[in-house]
Amino acid sequence: MRFGGSRRLSFWQRATVAVAVAVTACAMVAPGSPALAAYPGPGRVTGNVTVHDPSMVRTPSGYLLFSTHNGIETRSSADRVNFTFVGRAFPTPPSWVYSYNSSGDLWAPDVSYQNGLYWLYYSVSSFGSNNSAIGLATSTTGLPGSWTDRGVVVTSTSSSNFNAIDPSLLVDNNGRWWLSFGSFWSGIYMIRLDPSTGKRLASDNTRYHLAHRPPDPHAVEAPQIVYRSGYYYLFTSHDLCCRGTASTYRITVGRSTSPNGPYLDRAGVPLLNGGGTEVLATHGAVVGPGGQSVLRDTDGALLVYHYYDAGAAGRETLGVNLIGWSGGWPAVY
Repeated sequence: MRFGGSRRLSFWQRATVAVAVAVTACAMVAPGSPALAAYPGPGRVTGNVTVHDPSMVRTPSGYLLFSTHNGIETRSSADRVNFTFVGRAFPTPPSWVYSYNSSGDLWAPDVSYQNGLYWLYYSVSSFGSNNSAIGLATSTTGLPGSWTDRGVVVTSTSSSNFNAIDPSLLVDNNGRWWLSFGSFWSGIYMIRLDPSTGKRLASDNTRYHLAHRPPDPHAVEAPQIVYRSGYYYLFTSHDLCCRGTASTYRITVGRSTSPNGPYLDRAGVPLLNGGGTEVLATHGAVVGPGGQSVLRDTDGALLVYHYYDAGAAGRETLGVNLIGWSGGWPAVY
C-alpha cells in the first residue's frame, strides 16, 4: 500500500504537537540505541481501549478496531478517539479452530479493505506452541457477526521450524498479494496469495524468509509491511510480550526494495541476522509497546499498537501515533 498524502493533524495530535516537535530530534536516536524517555506519548484515546494486537480499518462511518481474544473483539469509533465495544467478529468460532486451540480462542487479527470486501486474517494456536494456523474470513461491512469464514490459509506443526501466527496482508506496488507471518522459532516468513481467493497462490509454493533473531529465544514476531517511496518497510515486535509491566516488547523496522526481501535496518544489518532499527520502546508509563499494525488515514500513516500502562496497574492499552519520515526512515510523533 502506498503511503503519503495529507499531513493534516486530528485534534489529539494538535494537542501534543508542541511536545512532538521538541522530542522528535531526540527520538531519532542512532541505529541500535536503547529507548529514550524522549519518545512521544500515545495520542489520546478513551472508552473501551483494553486491547492486544490491534488492527484498525477506516469505514464509511468511522473506524473499526479488531483485537485478540473472544472471537476477535471488535470496537467502533467515529473519531479515532472514543472507542466502544460492539461485539465479536465470530460469536461462535469456526469449528476447525478447535484442532489448534481447545478453547476456540482467536488471536492477532489483520483487517483491511480490498476489492469491495473487508478481509480478516487471524491466528489460532496456544501459548508457546507452533501447532498453529492462520485463517481467513470476509465481510461486506466488517461488523460483528457478518463474517464468512473461508478456512485455513497456512499451518505449522510441532515439527515445523516456524510458527503460523501473526498474519499481515500486503498488496504490493504491483498489485500482488502477500501474507507475512511468524513468531519466534526461525522468525518471519511470507507467502504469495491469490487475490481472487485470499488463499495461497498455486503457482508459487515458496515460503520466503524475511527476518530472524538467531540468539535463543528468537524473539521476533508480529510483522507488518508497508510501501513508501520505493521501499517496503517491515515492522516487527522484538523481545517479550504479555508480561504486564515486566514486558520488554519494542517495535523495530527494516526496509527492502522488494516485498520478499532482503530487509536491512538503518545500519545495514540484515533482519535475517537479528537486525532492526528501533521505532518505539518503553518510555515513562508506556511499557512494552508492540503487536503493531499500520493504517493509512487522512492525516498520514498511523502506528497502531498495544502497550502496558504502568499508571493503570499494567493494563494492556491501545496506543496510536502518527508516523513521520526522516531520511527515508519512520519515527513516531
